[in-house]
Formats: sequence, structure tokens, C-alpha cells
Amino acid sequence: MTPAPGCDARPAAARTSSGCDGGCCLVASPFRAVAGHGTATGWHNRYDMEAVLGPLLPLFERERAAGRALALGILVHTAGSTYRKPGALILIAADGDYAGLISGGCLEGDLREHALRVIADGHAHAVSYDLRGPDELLWGLGLGCEGRMRILLTRVGPQNDYQPLTYLGEALNAHRPAAVGLVCDSGEPQVPLGTLALPLAAGPGLHPLLASATIQEALAAVARGSKSAWLHADSGAFELFMVPLALPPRVLVLGAGADVAPLVDFAVRLNWRVTVADHRAAYASAAHFPRAQVVHARADELAARVPLADYTAAIVMSHHRASDLAYLRLLAATDIPYVGLLGPPQRRDRLLAELGPEARTLEPRLHAPVGLPLGGRTPEDVALAIVCEVQAFVQGRLAQASGALAALPRVAGAD
Repeated sequence: MTPAPGCDARPAAARTSSGCDGGCCLVASPFRAVAGHGTATGWHNRYDMEAVLGPLLPLFERERAAGRALALGILVHTAGSTYRKPGALILIAADGDYAGLISGGCLEGDLREHALRVIADGHAHAVSYDLRGPDELLWGLGLGCEGRMRILLTRVGPQNDYQPLTYLGEALNAHRPAAVGLVCDSGEPQVPLGTLALPLAAGPGLHPLLASATIQEALAAVARGSKSAWLHADSGAFELFMVPLALPPRVLVLGAGADVAPLVDFAVRLNWRVTVADHRAAYASAAHFPRAQVVHARADELAARVPLADYTAAIVMSHHRASDLAYLRLLAATDIPYVGLLGPPQRRDRLLAELGPEARTLEPRLHAPVGLPLGGRTPEDVALAIVCEVQAFVQGRLAQASGALAALPRVAGAD
């Protein structure tokens, strides 16, 4: 089977020393950078995958507090149909607990056995699974995935300051673009499998070759572009896989009624960063939304209280017409790309009419009634519809999602 677009599963020594392996050259010799994505049919084989850190953090923080080492697994190559794509992460503790998924739970048990050896001896190890043919029968799982994957396991612990997780965690907390690199194939003894490449600002200790200007520039480009990439030494001596940190969307919910709780629950489950704001002190209570930032402020105070420019989406759902109008006026003056408004079309039209000329800057970004037409009327139904629409927007799939459900009635909250 031919490897999927953007994936070259050959060992580094088998690649030629010129050209770009059909990818996009980002930097000059002595390395070649190959873009980590390509044209694919459907979402399942997309290659613009990133390192999602949120699900790994509870296990990471537990083990770091105890001073115990873990094994970090990163999916570095795939071919055919696979559950995850390059950049997917899994973290495995010495007691066998793990966070993150590579295969949907099918291969994690076997991968855990390899991870325990990596934790014990400290040597990085690459594990390959080929589920495309006769080998599938050997597993006896009947997965039918018809794909191949290669996972690099490396130890993170007190000996290396838990890198790269420490660096990625700091970047996530600051909501700052970041990328890391790992040598995923090597014939160079001085740059063994699992050698880490970090930005120089992350601290000392990098191998001199991986601290070069070429690699530093490549890491910065991957962080900015949010696309994974492979960097090949022209000598064929080693291959560096670079993956960007996936920064979760920041969502501002304007209104803190009871129906906001399931919306926050769904959003937090996706590791989104949620801020809930309301002008009513009894509503704007951190006890109601323990996993969100809660702000007690009027609409005219919000610009000074929260960094509006940092938000991907804002949802207006206060069930209070004057407040919703004030929120829409506030949002009209921002560049927040997605603005959702709860309520029926007639209410939307009245609010836009009252907004006057400011409505023109808001209307191209406004989704009202908010939510994909999934059907249902409960607060949970409405919350799911809203989160689905925001997710489709963030992933650039809103037109497709809306078109597929166009025949169904819209979900609209009743005021």
C-alpha cells in the first residue's frame, strides 16, 4: 500500500539526499523540511494534526509531584486509515495508568508493556503496528483499520526536567504557540532515537546539532503554522519529527443562567478554555462553574476585565434583552470571529434593529439562532448543538456541517 499523503514511512537512510520527498521545503541544507499534511479525502485522513496536551495533564501532574518518571508516546508516522494521525500523544505511568489515546484503546495495552521498559532503562524505543493485512490476524483483534502506525516512546522524568511536557505545559498555560521536535529515526550515534529539540529559550542541555539555527527556525515555523512536519538531514543520518502544541479555543459565554452549565461541561470536556460573564452577582458564581473562569461585570466593564482579542467564540445567552443588546454592542467592536446568539429569529431581528449601524460589523460573524440543527429542546440538547457548531467553525467545517443538517429544524432557546 502506498503511504498516505504527507507520510513517508521509509527509514531515514532510505530517503534521497535531494528534493523534498514531495512535500514543501521550509529550510535550506543541511536539512530538508517536509510539510506534515497533504490533500486528503474526508476528515478521517486529515494531516493537520497537533499535540493535544490537556488530557495528559492530570496524570503528568500526579507523577511529577511524586517525582516519578513516565513514558511519553508520540505518533510519528501513519499510513492508510488510522484512528489518530501524526502528533497524537499518549502518556504512560510506571503503574500502568495512561492518558491519551493512539488507537481508541485497541493497542494501548501492548504499547504499555513497551513503555514500562522505556521507563525502566531510559532508552527511547519505536513501536510499529501494521493492521493492513496478514499481521492483523496475528493480533486477533479484528480491528479492520487497514492502517499502519509508528509510535516513538521516550522517558520523561526528573532527569530531563520532564521535557518536553514542562515546556508544552508552560506554553499551554500562557496560550502561546509552541512546537517541539523528537528524533524519530537515526543512524547517528551522537543523535540517538528520542533526542529532543526545543527552542533555545526553553533552557540549556540541547544537543548542539539540534540547537542549530536551521532547526530553531523550523521549530518556530511549525509553531506558527500549526502543522506537523518532518525534518531530514541531507546526509540521511537522522530524521526529526516536529509537532505543534494544539492551543484550545477560548470561548466567552455571556450569561450565567442554569442552561449555561451543560454548555460549559461539554466545552471543558473538549479542553476548551471557557469564561462565563454575567452582570448579576447571584448568577456569576464560581461555585456554579468550577471549571470555568467566572467574571461578575456589566457589558461595559468587560473590555477592561477580559482579553477580548484572545477569544475564538462568544455566545450571548443571558435571557435578558437589554443585557444581550449591550453584549452585542460590545462584540460588534471586537474581532471575535464567531458570535452566537441564543433565541428565535424574531428576537434576533429586533436586537439587530436596535443595534443600528453597528449591526453591519457584527452580522457577517453572527450565528443566530446559535447551534447546529440537531433537534431537541432541553438545555443539554441546546448546549450540544452550540458546542457542535463552534467545533465545526473552529475546524473549518461549519459549511459542511450546516449543509448536511439543513433539512432539520433549527435549535433555538425560548426566552
